[in-house]
Amino acid sequence: MTRKNVFWATLLIFCMVLVLATGCGQPANAPEGEGEGEGPSAGAEVVKVGMVGPLTGGAATYGTSVRNGVQIAIDEANENEDIPGVVLELNAEDTEGDWSKAANAFSKLIEQNKVNVIIGGVLSSETEAGGPIAMGGQIPAISPSSTATGLTLGNPYLFRNCLSDEVQASQLAEYAVTELGFEKFAILYTNNDYGVALKNAFEETAKELAEVVAVEAFMDNDENFKPQLTSIQTKGPEAIFIAGYYTEAAKIAQQALEQDLEVQFLGADGFYSPVLMEIGGEAVEGAIFTAGFHSGDESAVVQNFVNKYRELFNEEPDMFAAQAYDAARIVIAAMKSKGTSAEQIREGLAETKDFPGITGNTSIDEEGDTLKDVLILKVEEGIFNRIR
Repeated sequence: MTRKNVFWATLLIFCMVLVLATGCGQPANAPEGEGEGEGPSAGAEVVKVGMVGPLTGGAATYGTSVRNGVQIAIDEANENEDIPGVVLELNAEDTEGDWSKAANAFSKLIEQNKVNVIIGGVLSSETEAGGPIAMGGQIPAISPSSTATGLTLGNPYLFRNCLSDEVQASQLAEYAVTELGFEKFAILYTNNDYGVALKNAFEETAKELAEVVAVEAFMDNDENFKPQLTSIQTKGPEAIFIAGYYTEAAKIAQQALEQDLEVQFLGADGFYSPVLMEIGGEAVEGAIFTAGFHSGDESAVVQNFVNKYRELFNEEPDMFAAQAYDAARIVIAAMKSKGTSAEQIREGLAETKDFPGITGNTSIDEEGDTLKDVLILKVEEGIFNRIR
């Protein structure tokens, strides 16, 4: 065989192999119908939804709950084709609870990932870091859990789906006086933004309606609260408002029990974790606190979410998960009513009125803040029950 004949024979064999391998242009491993424009996702517009929060580190439980709640809402929207021709994609960024890493996360989602909206931050410090970046990039952000007073003021691209520290503490103080009949209060607060904001609001309202006999501070991760409790005990309060999180609240209640300080414990949404009972035991029995969600609500929409969350993650959904689920659903509603561009989503969020969420009917005011009812829960026989 001549060299010329060898060349043509080799070329013919190569072409036959190529045809067999490609299946006449169809990918060899593609499911039936794929590659021909079939299926609900074929040709759909992909809209990226960012999420910012602590997925590792000391506050990881909060961020993980938020991510889980958002993912459920996105999966439901995609499965039900709530926005025809659109597939939503979650892009989650871990902040480790760090302010500077939160700023970097917002920047990455906007500049590199090209998201159209961000759900977050989770912690108030994260949202304070990311809010100006969202405004600069003209990408709307809605926080499901950042409660710092005045957080959304002056930023038309920043919203939230949770009650501020000021609203929670003020309404609890009013409830404690008018409904529970207490007249003498002490305040024990963690010396950070969250604790100070709660302390200030509770103290202001309590002083208008009753008497605040003692105010004591502690630091994050403190273990010994006996000096503060001893000082408070000499003032004879009927109730102590603990402006802090569940770990310290449980230890404060334990140490108060040890020194026979019999008072009613009050708190805010930082109490809302089963860890409160795991650490505090009988010492936290009867504690009353504000919250944005109650998993024991018997309504069908709440129980559908609770059951789905349990099935997927093998645990009870907390307030962070529920408020994140609602935040994502509010975003989806904005897309359905206005469109999927960043500016259209921003317009839809700003016009939110009486959204029927699992955390209650939600409206957003002209400053991007949320309007909804405060729930009040009580620890009764080791579980959380709603009392208002």
